[in-house]
Amino acid sequence: MSVAGFEEFANTVSSRTSTRAAIPGRALTRVTVLGGGDDARMYAALALAENREVTLFSAYGQELDDLRSAGSVTLRGEGPIGSFHVNQPSGPSIRTTAALDQAVAGAELILLTGPLHKQRTYAMVLADHLRDGQVLVLPNARSLGAVEVAWLLQTGGCAADVTIVECGGAPYWIQRDRSALILSACGPVPAATLPQGRSDVLSGLKPLFPNASAELSCVHSGFDDASAAVELPALLIGGPAAPGGAPLVQQGGVPLAENATFRTLIGAAHQAVIARLWEERVAVAADFGVRGLEDAAAATQRVAGNLRGAGARQVPDSSEAKELLRAGVIGSLIPLVSAAELTGRNVPMTRAMIDLAMTVLERDLRGAGRNLNSIGVTATDVSAARRQFDAILNGGLHG
Repeated sequence: MSVAGFEEFANTVSSRTSTRAAIPGRALTRVTVLGGGDDARMYAALALAENREVTLFSAYGQELDDLRSAGSVTLRGEGPIGSFHVNQPSGPSIRTTAALDQAVAGAELILLTGPLHKQRTYAMVLADHLRDGQVLVLPNARSLGAVEVAWLLQTGGCAADVTIVECGGAPYWIQRDRSALILSACGPVPAATLPQGRSDVLSGLKPLFPNASAELSCVHSGFDDASAAVELPALLIGGPAAPGGAPLVQQGGVPLAENATFRTLIGAAHQAVIARLWEERVAVAADFGVRGLEDAAAATQRVAGNLRGAGARQVPDSSEAKELLRAGVIGSLIPLVSAAELTGRNVPMTRAMIDLAMTVLERDLRGAGRNLNSIGVTATDVSAARRQFDAILNGGLHG
């Protein structure tokens, strides 16, 4: 498949827009959050803080029991501060439910939270329940997450004209302190709509995702996914030969808790690996006609956050770290390898990082990866691939 052909494809995708007219500043006042984890609770509270009508769905009884017994979601740190009521008979309140059909029936905005496998599950079960005009948001979507969700909805028989928003991160990093969620503001993250050109939707999301930076299409936001390139080296490499970037502590000293941030995991050796991974991603992106991506240092800052203080990211615990490894392989690195195979470009560092992560996880994730074939792009020549991508990205579920 020729590089020139992919450049033409990317330019075509960038120049076309959806047929539905944009509505500046679309309100999106009725919000449904799918999931009951800390991220879902944060989004529900953020929406309530913006005076939206909020419903939170979870299929897990313990999550709902915990929320209902707490009676509120408490936010601290950066962003909205306060306690946001749950299931109160009067006044603004987050309504909880275990009925998915009822949760999404009247929603204008639906957020698919949680790890990648849960987002996939939501997409599969939502196909029969969506209606025209609804907006689905994928926080931390990784590479081509919106395209995968569109494919799953389409294969599930969804006929509604919905908009899917692929967001390459979250507005805040979350640290739990007993019952409170401590928020730390994230830097700008790429975001795009599917079908593309629905700028009214991104405008309406600004109160909930103030750091969303609009990209031309999901092709562009997908290649601008720096998550795995930064997270996997930081989580997998350490020790005397490749120490992190934490301040040196004299013998007998005690490290300060506020210095234990994600950024301190990254030392000079990590930066060298990140630079190689990012170089491969930038090269494959250019093969697809996507140029102008930031450099490795800026990508690292975006994902790792500040060294300390405001905008710092917490170091994940063991369980969270393993989930980041899984999501990074499935949703970021395997898509890049799949794209590179179509253009004939070699990406040895990306392949090595996949092998290293799967060895640590003791699991082969290749079959679960988000490759182009698994999201409906089955072509082996440039003309057919262009038609398939063009149908998905510009026609949404109707291509």
